[in-house]
Amino acid sequence: MTVGNESLDPRRIAIVPIAGLNATKMLLQYQASMLRMWANNCELAAHNFDRGLETFRSATEQRQRDAA
Repeated sequence: MTVGNESLDPRRIAIVPIAGLNATKMLLQYQASMLRMWANNCELAAHNFDRGLETFRSATEQRQRDAA
């Protein structure tokens, strides 16, 4: 067994509780990074939506001014 896989071995986790916490820590770090990436994508989508809405609003106002 390689050193990198020792922390994920179920027998080692049962014998050494800290190894289980290390495996849990890695999983939580991964989930936190995925959550940060998802939140960043949501913010970017909201920014793009607002920018598109402003473009649409200014185009509509320009048409109204041209029609008047």
